[in-house]
Amino acid sequence: MIKYTLLLLIVLTSIATTYANEKYDVCIYGSTSAGIVAAYTAKNMGKSVVVISPDGHIGGLSSGGLGQTDIGNKNAIGGLSREFYKQLGEVYGQDESWKFEPKEAKRIFETYIQTADIPVIYNQRIKKVNKKKAQIRSVDLADTYGSDKTTQRIEAQVFLDCTYEGDLFAMAGVSYAVGREDNSVYEETLNGYQLAAYRKQSGYHQFPNGVSPYIVPENPSSGLLPGISSGQPNPTGTGDKLVQAYNFRICLTDSAENMIPITKPEGYDPKKYELLVRLFEAQPRDRKINNYFIWSRMPNRKTDINNRGAFSTNLIGANHNWPEASFEERKRIFDEHVAHVKGLLYFYQTDERVPKELQDFVKNWGYPKDEYVEHGHFTPQLYVREGRRMIGEYIMTEHNCRGKEVITDPIGMAAYTMDSHNVQRIVVNGMVKNEGNVEVGKFPPYPISYRAILPKSKECTNLLVPVSLSASHIAFGSIRMEPVFMILGQSAAVAAVHAIDQKATVQNIDYDKLRSELIKQEQVLGISK
Repeated sequence: MIKYTLLLLIVLTSIATTYANEKYDVCIYGSTSAGIVAAYTAKNMGKSVVVISPDGHIGGLSSGGLGQTDIGNKNAIGGLSREFYKQLGEVYGQDESWKFEPKEAKRIFETYIQTADIPVIYNQRIKKVNKKKAQIRSVDLADTYGSDKTTQRIEAQVFLDCTYEGDLFAMAGVSYAVGREDNSVYEETLNGYQLAAYRKQSGYHQFPNGVSPYIVPENPSSGLLPGISSGQPNPTGTGDKLVQAYNFRICLTDSAENMIPITKPEGYDPKKYELLVRLFEAQPRDRKINNYFIWSRMPNRKTDINNRGAFSTNLIGANHNWPEASFEERKRIFDEHVAHVKGLLYFYQTDERVPKELQDFVKNWGYPKDEYVEHGHFTPQLYVREGRRMIGEYIMTEHNCRGKEVITDPIGMAAYTMDSHNVQRIVVNGMVKNEGNVEVGKFPPYPISYRAILPKSKECTNLLVPVSLSASHIAFGSIRMEPVFMILGQSAAVAAVHAIDQKATVQNIDYDKLRSELIKQEQVLGISK
């Protein structure tokens, strides 16, 4: 009987662990632009690589509609990031193209994967990180949605978290922040609560005075209109856990031959756009499309549409849970954002309260037949402007952006304005106001520290974080651009290869050798003044 019981336990144990167990040199979580570039880099340096993609989309925002590239200064962009835009230039007969169609960006990322023969595991999430002391030994995967049963285990020597949310490092026990630090934390001036004045510094996305937030104008007892929170005004610079707004970078076309009409989305409710109607009334002279959207033209009669103004494609306040949410909750938030923007486009085309000049313009546009074919012709990539931010070996802050603090271990450059979209929509003195928008620039490109992509050594010694890196909220607002993510993805991959070859932790590799290799790979590590 004892022998039978032991045999049964052995059989049951073997059944419970009948999942694939694969080993690689480098494991990359997240098929963002940074993730694909990192994989391509490591593979070309002779290492075995796998990419784990929680969904079926590769390239993140770069292939997800963001065709109007946020640059800051082109001279700061080198390596494979610059090569990516040169390859896009070949498509359009130019030296480089910083404006492009989503499908062309996707094709380039697919070429990287195919030519380097990189395995990509789609629609799988990491459900568990297996560590020994401060080292990740393996990760267990499961279906992104549905069963929590382990489907396979991936072992690797070095791991890269290339997600926009920082999901891997959080599961690995690495410290992080969500939301906005108080200005006092890093002695900054642009962090925390920021209420911009209408049409003044950072105030183009603000409501003018006098717009009522109540269902029945000027009647607080009638309740707040949709999208307005009960949040209270705070002193400037006050920290909180709130996250800047997300949206979609929308690709439309005005080509009748390539157009799918914009139709009424499921659950459409015009009451959700009452604030927009009041904004139209408060701004009677603003009747150009770019008063309400950044309607950027892309090649072949397409667009990259982004948020502009007090009420636009951003769904302010709906995303605060996203960074730490389960995939099921993220799907609900994602669907809410889809409903908002598809409803907004339908509203513009059909509602009689939309000014005629604006309605006539939007009526000419629809979804392109040749984009996102496998996703219903609408981008599958939410613009996650900020998720978790690692608290690592070094924290980039406003002082780095302004050049007041300069690091000595650069792995790339950033050059964009310190930029935060609005965080919440609240009532201030009986009027609706958007809060959180910051746009402050006019500083030269600055270097990003290698230590900013490193966890603290006591927390993890074989993990690199090139996307949700170690930065304050406002510094991250400058760094968080797709060309920079690709730069950091490449540099992180080189560092991973060096850690393997030197049999060192990622914190203890030879930086001089890393720097030499980055220069060899044409990364820009400084710009002469």
